[in-house]
Formats: sequence, structure tokens, C-alpha cells
Amino acid sequence: MFPHERSLVKRLRNYPFALIGVNSDRDREEIKIKNLQEQITWRSFWNGAQGTRGPISTSWEVRAWPTLYLIDHKGVLRRKFEGNPGDAELDRLIDELVVKAMRNR
Repeated sequence: MFPHERSLVKRLRNYPFALIGVNSDRDREEIKIKNLQEQITWRSFWNGAQGTRGPISTSWEVRAWPTLYLIDHKGVLRRKFEGNPGDAELDRLIDELVVKAMRNR
């Protein structure tokens, strides 16, 4: 997913869009290296030493990896995907939300 995420961040850099990640790897130092290698430029939170059972995934009731949440410009959860719905579907839904956010500026 990282290549698509990088393309989203680049394509939507001048629009009301933010990508936020949660990393479930247990070793925080390895995550730092991985983020550099994968060119992760967006905010990515560490889920803690518990890995997939960490505090973020527990609070958000994550049961599958990846789980994707689409949240609109008002903070309303619009979609939740357990698993990747595909780049084209994500792009379409994100673009719709960006257009709505632009109208409400």
C-alpha cells in the first residue's frame, strides 16, 4: 500500500486531505528505519509494544489489517474498510470527500 499512499500524499498535497497511519509493528526502532526506507512522510502513530492489540487498534475496534477509515472534513466517519478495497475505489471515494470539503471552505 505504501506506493499508493505516497501517490495520494503527493497528488493531494494542495488540497484538504490528510493521511494518517498506525503502525502495528512491535519494535519502535525498526519502524523508524522502515519509515525512512519506505519514504513515509505522513504522520504515522505507533500502536505500542502490543502490536495489533495495542491501544489505538483496540480503541478503533480494528480486527483486520489493513483497516482503512475515511473521515470527512467535519470529522465524520464515512467509510470503514477491513482490507484494501483497491486503489481505484479509494481514489474515487477520497476525491469525492475532497470535492465536498473544497465546496465548504
